[in-house]
Amino acid sequence: MLDDQATLADSCQTSVQGGVDLRRTAANPDYWYPLAWSDELKAGQIIGRRFAGDPIALYRGASGKVFALEDRCAHRQVPLHLGVVTGDALKCHYHGWAYDCSGKCTDVPYLGKERRPNGVRSYPAREIDGLIFIFPGRPELAEARLPASLGSAQRRDYKTRRLNREVACHYTFMHENLFDMNHQFMHRKQMGSIRASCLGRKHGDGWAQVEYSFSRTEGKSSVGERVIVDLMRTRGDEHQDFRDHMQIRTDYPAQSLKVWVGRNIQETQDPVLDVWLCYTPLDAQQRTNRTFGYLSVKKPPIPGLIHLAWPFVVWFTENIFREDKEIVEYEQRAHDAQGSDWNNEVFPPLRDLREVLARCGVPF
Repeated sequence: MLDDQATLADSCQTSVQGGVDLRRTAANPDYWYPLAWSDELKAGQIIGRRFAGDPIALYRGASGKVFALEDRCAHRQVPLHLGVVTGDALKCHYHGWAYDCSGKCTDVPYLGKERRPNGVRSYPAREIDGLIFIFPGRPELAEARLPASLGSAQRRDYKTRRLNREVACHYTFMHENLFDMNHQFMHRKQMGSIRASCLGRKHGDGWAQVEYSFSRTEGKSSVGERVIVDLMRTRGDEHQDFRDHMQIRTDYPAQSLKVWVGRNIQETQDPVLDVWLCYTPLDAQQRTNRTFGYLSVKKPPIPGLIHLAWPFVVWFTENIFREDKEIVEYEQRAHDAQGSDWNNEVFPPLRDLREVLARCGVPF
């Protein structure tokens, strides 16, 4: 399977062909994907995870490092995550066959050393900002494509919550949903009536970016929304010539969303909201994904205020994410019923994004 993917995927350098069905485009394996949170895996523990239908055993060895092996023993194909960690090696639960962190079979207890069989596949694994990533593609590309950091998750001047949910849709629906702020009508019960205005768009071989400002046409902001945005305004901001500003960017395969208040588009300053997301496909047809992410809110000047207000932030963002999850799952069901992608997309930034996703992905 890897050889076939390597042939089809050329690191986002191929051109987009007409008539590409994004929902039949696999996530490119030549990138890093999160599979678990670091604190899910204590020393000596093993957990089973999936990437696009491939079972993967993650384990933390005695050295503290995380390793990833194909989750099938080379002997009887039973899951290795049922086994035992010994040092930085893994022993199968069934017959005690041992594998080192490279996947090489190092011991079959009832055979001599000269009769050791082949091992199992290993994957590059790395921990970044509290998430465990694996690189399912060509290992020689792994180091150069390692993410440096995940938004503002590790900054002490932000308060951060994890985003972690399984969504029954193809990962491309997730990219499109976040990128297109014209769907704010759907969130009218949470935010009132909001109108998004596109300020500009950019895109390249492996990335696409769109910028928005917003105006409220009806209703009032929720408490959670005010905590995220309004607490960071300075006195008199409402009388100044400014516009709140949102930037959404796909850097394949991850996404980010940043919001500034009172920000001139040309200036650089910390956003009040910084969201990082990545969508790991779970099943072979990639009709489900595990969304991993961080939502970070800039702490206001008043000490402790963000902690008092945090339940409102959680409540607000959970409701928004719930509505987004429901709608993209409806989109997936429509695709399955129709048998192809019938989307009539007219919004130029979305068309840019779809080209990036088609160019970077791997056709099934």
